[in-house]
Amino acid sequence: MADPPTTIAHRGFAGHFPENTVAAVRGAADCGADVVEVDVMPTGDGDVVVFHDNHLGDTDESRGVTDCEGLVWDRPTDVVTGARVLGTDQRVPTLADVVAARPSDVGLNVELKNPGTTAIRPFEALSGQDRVAARERWTPFVERVLSMADECETEVLFSSFCEGALAAVRARRPNARLAALFGRRDWKAGATVARRYDVDALHVPLAQVDHPELVDLTAALGTAVNVWTVRDWQDARRALAAGADGIIDDYPDLHRYTTG
Repeated sequence: MADPPTTIAHRGFAGHFPENTVAAVRGAADCGADVVEVDVMPTGDGDVVVFHDNHLGDTDESRGVTDCEGLVWDRPTDVVTGARVLGTDQRVPTLADVVAARPSDVGLNVELKNPGTTAIRPFEALSGQDRVAARERWTPFVERVLSMADECETEVLFSSFCEGALAAVRARRPNARLAALFGRRDWKAGATVARRYDVDALHVPLAQVDHPELVDLTAALGTAVNVWTVRDWQDARRALAAGADGIIDDYPDLHRYTTG
């Protein structure tokens, strides 16, 4: 019998719990997640918080996740961490809060979402001075993230769509575990970044799980393939049929409904 896939709780099973909160982390662990995935960015005071959208409120591409307004990295920490998430009593946590809440037998995947600027150049493989500038842009924030991740009893997996983020982690922690996040359209950039940093995992969108170059890339790098975002049993079936090692899912136990 094949080994079950690694279950990576996307934002702490975002379809089941208020995303990226302490309750989501604890709930995902209780539901049997192998790994909990969270997003991080800085507040205006430079503290690392667990949040996905750029804005606290409903504006631009942000979804109105909290009852507050403003660009996360422009707002003071007490405002950000005082914001209620999705109409619940849960507040936006710091990364330190999440690290403390996570059981030691559950892994942590920290997605480096933003260092506090819109100039992050996601989905690109950079070259020359552009790569150096991107790495330096991410470095101060990455250093704060790494200091908090050091409190984990288990090794943390760092992932990002941004080469600058992965470059900054690799420069500061040569042995850190990295995952390259692939965009939905441009396979080439993700593959280039994955090779460049000898990553430990490929985080591939469901739409790209059948890409013909995936088998060759994983064989060359010896990496795991984790598929995002799995939202129902049909997504899970497709991902596992394609040979995924893990599923980054919004709901618990989806891998149980993929046979027959």
